[in-house]
Amino acid sequence: MSGTSTSRPYQAEGPRVGIRHLTYDDADEFIARAAESKDLHRPWLFPPDSPEAYAGYARALIEDPARESFLVCEPAEGGGIAGFININNIVRGGFLSGALGYGAFAHAAGRGLMSEGLALVLRYAFGPLGLHRLEANIQPLNTASLALVRRAGFRLEGFSPAMIRIDGAWRDHERWAITKEMTRDR
Repeated sequence: MSGTSTSRPYQAEGPRVGIRHLTYDDADEFIARAAESKDLHRPWLFPPDSPEAYAGYARALIEDPARESFLVCEPAEGGGIAGFININNIVRGGFLSGALGYGAFAHAAGRGLMSEGLALVLRYAFGPLGLHRLEANIQPLNTASLALVRRAGFRLEGFSPAMIRIDGAWRDHERWAITKEMTRDR
């Protein structure tokens, strides 16, 4: 399964991945990758798994100016989608902040592609987007997600009980964050 990266330029590229904005045309591949990845994602994440769900998901990400959505793609593999990273709740003004949401697809998990993709998203967020701070709220038992933000240089800032409603229940989350200055120090 591969995308058509030649018609969708990357916002940034690394040695193995490129990041580009999600489009409506990504529905078939995204849905197929999400279906292949249900065992990996549950109980942490529930990406869209039907054309209707994807259409609503994409519309919210594409049309909301307080969101930026990136697909982590593998140019050497025809531009196939390895995962996604969204910056949600972008606040401008004195705050210049956003909240991350992300997920790897099963075929890409454990290969370091999301680490490379997250590094590219951080550069884009703290560069062209002009943000100062990004947060990631992670369920305490989601070890893969915690490892990803640790590798990227995020710091643990706190614990929030019953913070986000996921799969019908309010879930506890650890709050991790990184600032533009922290990325310069790395």
